[in-house]
Amino acid sequence: MVTFLKSFTFPSDGAENSFFDGQKRTCFQTYYPFQVLTHRGLPEIIFEPVTILYGGNGSGKTTMLNVMAEKLRAYRDSAFNQTNFFQDYVDLCSMEAGKKRPENCYIITSDDVFDYMLNIRSLNSGIHLKRDELFQDYTQAKYAHFQMNSLEDYEELKKHNAAKRLSQSKFVGARLPDNVREYSNGESAYLYFTEKIKENGLYLLDEPENSLSPQRQMELTQFLLDSARFYGCQFIISTHSPFLLSLKGARIYDLDASPMQVRKWTELENVKIYHEFFCVHEKEFS
Repeated sequence: MVTFLKSFTFPSDGAENSFFDGQKRTCFQTYYPFQVLTHRGLPEIIFEPVTILYGGNGSGKTTMLNVMAEKLRAYRDSAFNQTNFFQDYVDLCSMEAGKKRPENCYIITSDDVFDYMLNIRSLNSGIHLKRDELFQDYTQAKYAHFQMNSLEDYEELKKHNAAKRLSQSKFVGARLPDNVREYSNGESAYLYFTEKIKENGLYLLDEPENSLSPQRQMELTQFLLDSARFYGCQFIISTHSPFLLSLKGARIYDLDASPMQVRKWTELENVKIYHEFFCVHEKEFS
């Protein structure tokens, strides 16, 4: 399994203070992302082929991903909010790359997946409109009296004969765009990952479980594991999902701990809560 990115170092408390000492700008209400991660107590992140950032809302895992993505100059489909000090912070970071460079480097966020789902939904809407039009065409062609008067009526004759010969579903299906099907939100979200993730790539995933059912989360977990094992991909993932947290061989950073700790997935508070819940209700599954 490959490791394109070996380590990433965030500015220490001393480095941040030195930066502020040299600033003469005083008109800003926020210095984000400064002063967000220093209290974690572990400024350097060591990576495995799969590395997971775990923590509650406000723990800084999305900030870490965005900072790393900017340092890596990773591609992204959706813009994100930056402050006037974001690039200053990125410049203070350092990283150690592996011997091999990734062919693709992407950050995938919930906004990217949501936008893709909206596009699919728009396509589905277009399919519905086209289907309704074809239903009307079928009814009119099947029951209307038709007589061909010239070559200009040839296409109408073919439609009329097809309506007489075919059932409504076959008539409509044959005239919808080829290779087009409708997708649910969960299918669309899963499809986005399978289309975006290619061989020999470094991918930063921000809560990829959003919009995915438990079944789809399990499928995504297996897809990511296979991509890391067999297709030379490296993943850095922020997640709460117990399915993704269980990724075999993943290095997990618990951002809820102070200082930040590397933990097994079964030691994480979120996973323990799920375990305790199902233990309480175990007899109901018998």
